[in-house]
Amino acid sequence: MFIFLRRRVLPAALLAVLAGCASLSPDQGFGEVAVLAKPGLGQTPPRARTDEERAASRQMVQQLLQKPLSVDAAVQIALLNNRGLQADYEALGIAEASWVQASRLPNPGFSFGRTRSGDDIKIDRSFSMAVMGLLTLPVTARIEARQFQVGKLNTANRILQVAADTRNAYYRSVAASQSVRYQEQVESAAAASSELAGKMAQAGNFNQLELAREQAFHADAVTQLARSRQLAVAAREQLIRLLGLSSEQSGFTLPQQLPELPKQRPSLQDSEQLAMAQRLDITAAKLEVDGLQQSLGLNRATRFINVLELAYLHNSEPGASRETGYQVSLEIPLFDWGGARVAKSEAIYMQAAHRLAETALNAQSQVRVSYADYQSAYDLARHYRDQVLPLRKRVSDEYLLRYNGMLSSVFELLADAREQANAVNAAIDAERDFWMADNAMQLALGGPVNQPPQTAASANPQGK
Repeated sequence: MFIFLRRRVLPAALLAVLAGCASLSPDQGFGEVAVLAKPGLGQTPPRARTDEERAASRQMVQQLLQKPLSVDAAVQIALLNNRGLQADYEALGIAEASWVQASRLPNPGFSFGRTRSGDDIKIDRSFSMAVMGLLTLPVTARIEARQFQVGKLNTANRILQVAADTRNAYYRSVAASQSVRYQEQVESAAAASSELAGKMAQAGNFNQLELAREQAFHADAVTQLARSRQLAVAAREQLIRLLGLSSEQSGFTLPQQLPELPKQRPSLQDSEQLAMAQRLDITAAKLEVDGLQQSLGLNRATRFINVLELAYLHNSEPGASRETGYQVSLEIPLFDWGGARVAKSEAIYMQAAHRLAETALNAQSQVRVSYADYQSAYDLARHYRDQVLPLRKRVSDEYLLRYNGMLSSVFELLADAREQANAVNAAIDAERDFWMADNAMQLALGGPVNQPPQTAASANPQGK
């Protein structure tokens, strides 16, 4: 596909197109990604590209690790240090390069031939340039620009996903460590009860059934403690992986307990509409469908004339006048009329349209499920905090009073201590489940739970 190109005069139309060519940006479009991700993230995502910026990032990570890690600090470290996320950032450069490449004029072609017959030498020269590529340049550039925008939205959505995964790992790790401490109390109480029962059995003051029961309690407590410690290690290692930390950096400390529950159960109206306006994956799917629609129109327009070649010729040989002119080459659609290419584009477009519908339906369902989990998890955590734990404390206080009055045995006191610790562990699990449900709700909505809706279009007014 070529068009005639004069050696001295470039048409003004081509100069105008050349002046409007896209160029590579300094940050590969990450500035717009940061704007898109900030509402749902609560902070501006950073990216280090130079050696100085990477050194500053490493120093910031070390500073954040020096004190007990908060959930926001964990997210900040993950955004700075997660290698998988850094690799996703490089996809922006690939998409931008494709867009810039599609916006550039096709390079002119030059051919040179030299043949000799005896003492006669013949030289052939021609200059050429792509015609169909030039004619379809504006449409192709718009398609690639739209794909670049889709890439930005996908990268911003990936940032939100990594932040959500980090929060979940953080809550699991803090809860697991807290559970280990209470499980150690259970094991300690069971060990004391088992030891005392053994001594009393030796003195003949305890029968074998009661001794076996106390020893079984202790054996079960040892097993539960071992499992709790293993789960704590696994949860911490998952957090370490998401933070992108080395083994030398894995000694950070976590808070002793989970954050306090909100004072009131948060309610959310029109959650499905809010998700449709905020979720970046839905916006990206819409842009992808629009881009494929343009691509389909382009393939339909060029289905018959796919190869058109026009070239300027300049030939010379000794003893003869120079030959100048042009050459036309046209692909004859004798066997391939472009129908298969158009059919493929139509199928790809319909596939993307169905994927968009599926994404929207799944998002609505995910919001409904997440909202139900969010409310029930809050109610359960509040129930443990306001009802179960106070009642367990009251029972323990009564047992202590009865023991001090010699109205109950030490075994009843130790058994109550085990039950109280088990209730505390259940309360810890309920609080962990609430914060994870809160995190899932944010991810389903595409932003914080109590935040005015902001569409991806308003976050990116240029809409490139």
